[in-house]
Amino acid sequence: MSPLSNRLFQSAELRQEMKINPRLYQAMELLYMPLLDLQAHLKTELAENPFLELTEADDPNEVSLDEEKPEEKGEDEIDWEEILLDGFEPGGSPRGQHEEKEYYEATPVEKADLRDLLMKQLQHLPLDERLARLGEEIIGNIEDSGFLCCGLDEVLAGANRWLDEVGEVAYTRAREMSNAEERKAELCELDELFRPYTEEEGAGMLQVVQSMDPAGVGARDIRESLLIQLRREDKEDSLAYSLVADHFDDLLNHRWTDIARGLGIPPRAVQDAADALAHLDPKPGLQHSTDEDPYILPDLIVEKIDGDYHVFLNDTSLPRLRISRSYREVARNRNEFKGENRDFISSKLNSANWMIQAIEQRRQTMLKVMNFIVDRQRDFFERGIQHLRPLTLREVADYIEMHESTVSRVTNEKFCQTPRGVFPLKFFFSSGLATASGEDISARGVRDKIRILVSQENAKKPLTDQKIVELLEGEGIQIARRTVAKYRDQLGILPARMRKRV
Repeated sequence: MSPLSNRLFQSAELRQEMKINPRLYQAMELLYMPLLDLQAHLKTELAENPFLELTEADDPNEVSLDEEKPEEKGEDEIDWEEILLDGFEPGGSPRGQHEEKEYYEATPVEKADLRDLLMKQLQHLPLDERLARLGEEIIGNIEDSGFLCCGLDEVLAGANRWLDEVGEVAYTRAREMSNAEERKAELCELDELFRPYTEEEGAGMLQVVQSMDPAGVGARDIRESLLIQLRREDKEDSLAYSLVADHFDDLLNHRWTDIARGLGIPPRAVQDAADALAHLDPKPGLQHSTDEDPYILPDLIVEKIDGDYHVFLNDTSLPRLRISRSYREVARNRNEFKGENRDFISSKLNSANWMIQAIEQRRQTMLKVMNFIVDRQRDFFERGIQHLRPLTLREVADYIEMHESTVSRVTNEKFCQTPRGVFPLKFFFSSGLATASGEDISARGVRDKIRILVSQENAKKPLTDQKIVELLEGEGIQIARRTVAKYRDQLGILPARMRKRV
């Protein structure tokens, strides 16, 4: 057959390919889940699988299934077949006894955001309906940072489009009025109410919005926001106001000498005025942001006991699962169930057993990973971040004899409570730099050394990147200047020229 033929044909070939079992996918998802997500997942499993039930971690009354005595059947014998097929639970069943152990979470309460605050202030102003609607349009275009996200001309265009849409309906109703005088009066009123907004009205209403709290809201950029805040403090005649209004670019770049030369004042006075601007909020809207800090529940706890570090799982709030004793008895009597009933029981029982095993496997894997981290990073726990050693996922994977992707899932969004604070597990992994002694030091440790060097520098003669390189080389750390500059940027430290004080 010609290699260019486009006819259909059949052929046989032998090849190997790997297909992942659906339960393997689920096991990987369990490893990936942080503690709070895992709690929610287990609640769902408890609701869907009748063979799972809650048990206390240290229940003194709990005995193994092999030691259980069969319960005597009384007059009120439960029809298990009907229960399993219809999905109902009998009153007083073992699952019902555990309903009191449900985990309740606080109901989230909606918080007022920046726009809600501004709208409340707008409603208390003595404005007519027309101007109030323009104010709503301006407030609707304010970002969470407090800045107006578009130009005033776009705000007016949006407001005028609304006037056209609503006005068309109002004019139609007015023209249908039977009384001529009333119709004429109504049309005149509508002409006044729905006439297009002018630039003067837009500018005036924007000033009204900018007079609201928080100070600086409604500005179109940081410069305007700072000016609004200074005017609110009656500092229009101050040097700080002049710096923002007339020398903003030089102010951003810390060109104190150039500003001082232009104003004919000492550079120290310019610097003092710039320092006074630090109490202003460049993005005032963020103080009313509804975004809450994420709630962190440590998955692991490291404690120092008798000189040794021990790792514990912080899973006391995690629902403990076991196979329901009553449902297990039902499954043992296989003669009563055939066909779909038997398939249902077999599927749910296997799923319950697998879930319990997967949770235990997750616990053991997390303990193995964290124990290796503690052993490798003991100097960090004893002496601080500068003694954090380089560590990669591959090293941990080789030690626990699992795949690197498994370690990545274990460390994803997991947190550990230690004597030095709460850290994400990813914190303990970083690249390394060579030292003169032949040992490696982690990049996090080097960044911390740079932070300390800068904090201890002479403000009048700040350390340049090259000088930091020389100081680190004096400690035996080989590092390039561009690497120092990268780490300094990651720490949010300005270049030496902009840190200099006069």
